[in-house]
Amino acid sequence: MNPISNDVIPLFTAVSSSVRHLFQLLKCINFATKAQVRITSEGLRFTVEESRVVQGIAFLEKSLFASYTYAPPASSQAEDDEADDTDVFQISLTALLETLQIFGVNEIKDRWASRDPAYGGITGAFGRGGRPAAFGNRVLGMTGVCRLSYVAKGEPLCVVLEEAGVTTSCEMVTYEPEYQEEIPLQRDALTLKIIMRSNWLHDAVNELSSTSPARLTIAASPLAPYLVLSSNGPLGSAAVEFSKDAQLLETFQVPKRTVNTYKHSLIKMATRAMSSASKVSIRGDEQGVLSLQFMIEVEGVGVSFVEFRFVPFLAEDGDDDRESEEEVS
Repeated sequence: MNPISNDVIPLFTAVSSSVRHLFQLLKCINFATKAQVRITSEGLRFTVEESRVVQGIAFLEKSLFASYTYAPPASSQAEDDEADDTDVFQISLTALLETLQIFGVNEIKDRWASRDPAYGGITGAFGRGGRPAAFGNRVLGMTGVCRLSYVAKGEPLCVVLEEAGVTTSCEMVTYEPEYQEEIPLQRDALTLKIIMRSNWLHDAVNELSSTSPARLTIAASPLAPYLVLSSNGPLGSAAVEFSKDAQLLETFQVPKRTVNTYKHSLIKMATRAMSSASKVSIRGDEQGVLSLQFMIEVEGVGVSFVEFRFVPFLAEDGDDDRESEEEVS
């Protein structure tokens, strides 16, 4: 790594006492090869997308780091009315994840894979009682130190890993950002807002996957049935219905009935975040955009958030027939 001159103040520097926390959060959005990074005074925002129909956003808050320094250029502070992309760039997410696990990271197995044999799937009962936090040291093993630095626009993102007296330095090539806008969610025009335990959603999506569906439909109503997830595929149809029990749906705000359909393959991209999170906030707007915001517990730090946004599936004339033929074949 090229040494940083003493008279050069990096745009950004941060030190994390646990590289595994960073790795597991970024792994939740690992469905694209490149990630767009935005550095802010509150933390690092990693965004990945596919064909402008799905986006995954992982926000690494400054509280995840033992030290965090962001010193934007004076010009970007003075020109509030003009967009400044000095702190926005793209990197290879695949390369970053490989770098972060260079000392080895114990992958988290599906937290429900070893559940009690008596567990009854969607209708079964279980508790979170003695389970360790998904990102706790008991699950992830020993921690290492990760140092990040970014000198200026066009410069590489420098990653330094230290563990057991061994230090590894890497320079990640940065690229010009390809997109600036997120998939818009109209927060002032929400048609549904539901907060529930994430594992319930995870189990529902897994059960619906048994029919090999192309699409997944989410229907919410102020009257029963309140929340229904359904799918239809070559192996049959299936539906999972949620009651309005306060122990099941912590928050339920649905002013009127709403039904939207999404590609099942896109929803499946969020299953890692579903299995790692403790809660999920499900929101939808009048355009049908779906937001799944996952609250993930990080031992010794608090909570972090990973969000997925999906554009609804809009069938055109003949699309249903063509997809049915493809599924059967």
